[in-house]
Amino acid sequence: MEKIHFLYQGSAKEPYEITFSKERNNFISNCTCPAAQFGSYCKHRINILAGITNGIVSNNSNQVEIVRSWISGTDIENAIIEVFNAEQKLEEAKKEVTASKKRLGKALIGQ
Repeated sequence: MEKIHFLYQGSAKEPYEITFSKERNNFISNCTCPAAQFGSYCKHRINILAGITNGIVSNNSNQVEIVRSWISGTDIENAIIEVFNAEQKLEEAKKEVTASKKRLGKALIGQ
């Protein structure tokens, strides 16, 4: 079994411990953050899988590409892409809502 550990500085005082493990086709990832402990979406693991290294404080950010290679072509990689695409659409929708509210506000005062 291959394992790679990272320390990732999140919002807590102490860095979170993140472990990625691969054995044949099995891929497992754990993080000590509260979200991951409750089985929820953990942005720390996703950031690493997306190649975002600025939160890593364990001086092994060069190993991110190894971990990323483990998910290449998998349903995990596809799911990450779907989440990022959905987040981008959400941000665009938020901007459109803000612009629409401004137009409505102006229309309500006759401008």
